[in-house]
Amino acid sequence: MKNINIDTLHENLLKNKPILSFDENQDYSAWKEKIREKYVELLGLDEIAKNACEIKVEVQEVVKTDEYTRYQYVFESEKGCVVPCYLLIPNDGKKKHPVCVCVQGHTTGFHISIGEKKYEEDDASLKTSTFALDAVKNGYAALALEQRGMGIRTTPRQDRGRALTCGCYHTAMTALLLGRTLIGERVWDVSKAIDSLSYFADNLDLEDIVMLGTSGGGTATYYSACFDQRIKVAVPTCAVCSFEQSIAELWHCSCNYVPYIAKYFDMGELACLIAPRKLLVCVGEKDPIFLLDGSKDVYSVIEKIYKKENAENNCRFVIYPNREHYFDKKITFNALKEIKKV
Repeated sequence: MKNINIDTLHENLLKNKPILSFDENQDYSAWKEKIREKYVELLGLDEIAKNACEIKVEVQEVVKTDEYTRYQYVFESEKGCVVPCYLLIPNDGKKKHPVCVCVQGHTTGFHISIGEKKYEEDDASLKTSTFALDAVKNGYAALALEQRGMGIRTTPRQDRGRALTCGCYHTAMTALLLGRTLIGERVWDVSKAIDSLSYFADNLDLEDIVMLGTSGGGTATYYSACFDQRIKVAVPTCAVCSFEQSIAELWHCSCNYVPYIAKYFDMGELACLIAPRKLLVCVGEKDPIFLLDGSKDVYSVIEKIYKKENAENNCRFVIYPNREHYFDKKITFNALKEIKKV
C-alpha cells in the first residue's frame, strides 16, 4: 500500500476563508472590535490577567561602559513569574532616550542581544542578532528581556539538547492545559516589561517606544504590538506570513500555534489592532520557513487595513535581498529611521 498524505485534509481546510477575514465592505469599527475580543480570548490573555501582580523592579547589577550603562534587573510579570531584563542606556549626554524593546528568537537566550557568548553555537547569532547593542548605536535605550521558554527561562523538564534550539515545547504545551498560550504569556511579559520602565523614567522617553525581534522574536513583536498600544512602531522580522505558508507548511516550534486561530483570522487581519500605529514588516527573500509569497499575501491585507485607517504611509514592507531566515540590521534600522519620519 502506498503512503497516504495525512496533511491533505488540513491543507484543504486552510484554504477556507476565516470567519473574521477582512472585508472592505463591512462595518470596520465593529469588525475590529470582534478581532480584538477574539485575539484576547484565543491567546489566553484574559486568563493570564487573573494572575496579575504589582510590578516591583529589583536591580541586580549596574555595568558602565564607554557607550552605555547596563542595568540587569528582574520583576514579576504575574504571581510566581520572574522576568529577567537588561536595560542599556546610552552615555551620550542626552537626558531622555527613545526605547527599543528587543526580543530574541530561538537562540540560546537574551545574552545574544547584549553581545555576550555563553555557548559555542552562539557565534552565528552574534553575527546578526545583537539587537540591544545595535539599538544603542542607533540612539535608543535598549530593553532586552528573556522570553518564556528560552535561555535561562527554559524549563529543566526539557532536555538540554533541545532546549538550546527549541526549548519551549514543554512550556507551550503546559500553558495550553491551563487555557493559556505561550505566545500570550510572552505578550503579557512584554507589556509588563514596558510597565517596569517607569522605574527608569528619568532617562527614557516612554512616549517613543519601538519593538524589534526576528523569527520567534518577530512573532512576539507583532502580537505584542496588537496588545499594547504604547508600542509606537512594531518591527517584526522574518515572522509575518500566512499560516498556510509558514507554520502549516512545515515543522515549527510549538509556541507558534494558537488553538482555533486560523478558524477566525490570519496574521494580516491582526494588523487592525496595530493600525494606525507604525508597522515595519521585514522578510527574507529566500526565507525557507516563512515563505515570501505568504508574507506578500498577508501584507496585501495589512495595506488595505491601513488604508481604512487613513494611515497608508504608516506601514512598510521590506525584503532582505537574497537573504534566508536572517536579520539584516543595516536595512532594518535604515527603514526604521525612514518610517519614523512619516
